[in-house]
Amino acid sequence: MQLYYIRHGQSINNANTSNETYKGHSDPYLTEIGKQQAQLLAGFLKDRQAITDPDSWNSQNRYGFGFTHIYTSLMERATETAAYTVRALGNVPFSAWVDIHEEGGIFAREEEDKLKGLPGKPRSFFEQNFPELKLPDALDESGWWNRPFESDEERQLRADRVLAELLARHGDREGQPEERVVFVSHGGFFMRFMCAVLQLPWRQAAHGRRSWFLLNNCSITRFDFRKDYVTIAYMNNTNHLPVELVTG
Repeated sequence: MQLYYIRHGQSINNANTSNETYKGHSDPYLTEIGKQQAQLLAGFLKDRQAITDPDSWNSQNRYGFGFTHIYTSLMERATETAAYTVRALGNVPFSAWVDIHEEGGIFAREEEDKLKGLPGKPRSFFEQNFPELKLPDALDESGWWNRPFESDEERQLRADRVLAELLARHGDREGQPEERVVFVSHGGFFMRFMCAVLQLPWRQAAHGRRSWFLLNNCSITRFDFRKDYVTIAYMNNTNHLPVELVTG
């Protein structure tokens, strides 16, 4: 099984990282730059969806991607990013995967309610804006989050759970074609997911340093999961974006 981890396009929060007066949006939407990034990503993937030479070694996807499933976080910036690619490809199953959301969940940023859990978008929002998206049966008008702020202890457990479920759903099976899965997700969750895949201690590096796996907006990272090993074929690939649209 191949997993392609795509970070969402630039959000309004990303664009205001250095703005000291900006309060932060609880469920940030894509900026115009973020939409451009997502559109360019979609066009790139559409042009390379077909596997043109199935017998050649394709570790860098020079012969295509051949996606079989696309999953998205239910945070608006990820869902919109994913939708551009889904619409460009036209025939790849598109589903929500609630647990690939960003760390913390949906929560207030204002001082008086800081870190208070919020509802998240309701079912009608997704049905109106992303009709292609298969939603969880349990999602209704009360919103998809409706929980307290996610604690540190819960975050790695969630990533471990996602990895186990991914392998159970899409891991290689004898006699079955290989599945090529897309996650459209988030930078913070990527750190947790990498810790799950490689069994790394959280943010620890040599000589007392702190570690971080950088993901730019709309970058692509590829994992190959086999029976006895996992390969990271490449990480944070933004070659499909012009340099002026590479953002953090």
